[in-house]
Amino acid sequence: MKIQSLLRELVDRGGSDLYVTTNSPPLVRADGVSRPVADRNLGPEDTEALANAMMNDAERAAFAEQREMNLGIEYDGIGRFRINIHRQRDHVGIVARHVKTEIPTLDQLRLPDVFKEIVMQKRGLILVTGATGSGKTTSLAAMLNHRNQHSPGHIVTVEDPIEFIHPNQKCIFTQREVGTDTLSFSHALKNALRQAPDVILIGEIRDREAMEAAITFADTGHLCLGTLHSSNAYQTLHRVMNFFPGERLEEIYLQLSMCLRGVISQRLVPSTDGKRVAAVEILRDTPWVKDLIKSGQVDKVKDGMQKGSGGCQTFDQDLLRLFSEGLISKEEALANSDYPNNLRLCMQTAGLLNKAAPEPAAEAAANSATETSADSDTATPQPESADSSSGSKSESEQPAPQPIESPPIEQWGLEAPISEDPELKVAANQ
Repeated sequence: MKIQSLLRELVDRGGSDLYVTTNSPPLVRADGVSRPVADRNLGPEDTEALANAMMNDAERAAFAEQREMNLGIEYDGIGRFRINIHRQRDHVGIVARHVKTEIPTLDQLRLPDVFKEIVMQKRGLILVTGATGSGKTTSLAAMLNHRNQHSPGHIVTVEDPIEFIHPNQKCIFTQREVGTDTLSFSHALKNALRQAPDVILIGEIRDREAMEAAITFADTGHLCLGTLHSSNAYQTLHRVMNFFPGERLEEIYLQLSMCLRGVISQRLVPSTDGKRVAAVEILRDTPWVKDLIKSGQVDKVKDGMQKGSGGCQTFDQDLLRLFSEGLISKEEALANSDYPNNLRLCMQTAGLLNKAAPEPAAEAAANSATETSADSDTATPQPESADSSSGSKSESEQPAPQPIESPPIEQWGLEAPISEDPELKVAANQ
């Protein structure tokens, strides 16, 4: 059994991840479900041979010492993959994620126009946050691609590993991979300013040193983008502060209030057409937000976001929009909400709970020949309400919201991972 054959099977099945572990057949995760791609269990010698086939001598030596190895590998005619090799129960395990090489546009991902506006800023700090598998890397790639198409400059990225390869268009790209092009994030970031960048991307802000570098880049007139693992924009601010000791918080609050341009948090939510769509929370650098951060009152930021001032929005507000447009079901909206009871009340206040559930796109198309609507050929007429005899129409008589096709899951190149470990470790129960 060759690793290339397994990776080709992953691609052919349209899967996102390949799991290789002992005492189990190789599994491919597609559409959120893991299925075997071989008829026998792998032994310890099988998994070790597959892992060794992807590493050179230096990487094998490093893996023997560190028991972890992260790789970015591309096979001609198959595709590009992000590989994590590890040990579990004293045997070798592998998780391979298929990385799409075609960079999607912000429009294809159906992301708000604020993404286009914020990435064209001349200077400042932009943080894109979310759980593992929420599409942060894909969104950042689309943002940089937008800037590449519309503004000249030099963009330096430090990634582990490189996932999307950016061609030079209006911008010149310097893409550095940790372990291949530079020894570490720290080493690369210390030398980044000497490369005369206009934009700097930090693939993942993991520690205080990286966070401090990001703030310094923004303070010195550069646009710096980075990712963090946090569940929403409000918690991102606390995560940033937790990098620093208490005696430095006043200094960091001041710096952040001056350089932060925005925090974008996102979640991928199953949509009514069987794919996934991004729900987005946005915190912008309004004067009110700046004052709260400067004074250390970050606990009050959430209240301002709920008012929607200055382009801010919460997850619940976006989930309500997605539900009202028929993109997601009520159940998915509530399951992905930070405050489901409040969201349910908003749905009820807006009259959305009285409407029929969105009809799947395929079924709606099949029924279009017999169903008519003033707004859409595929809308399902609603039953008359009790007061219809009076000539008035209730909300329940209006056409049901129709699903808007969300971007294919392949464009995101991501599936919800088995583990929450950002390094793609397999689940603890394997």
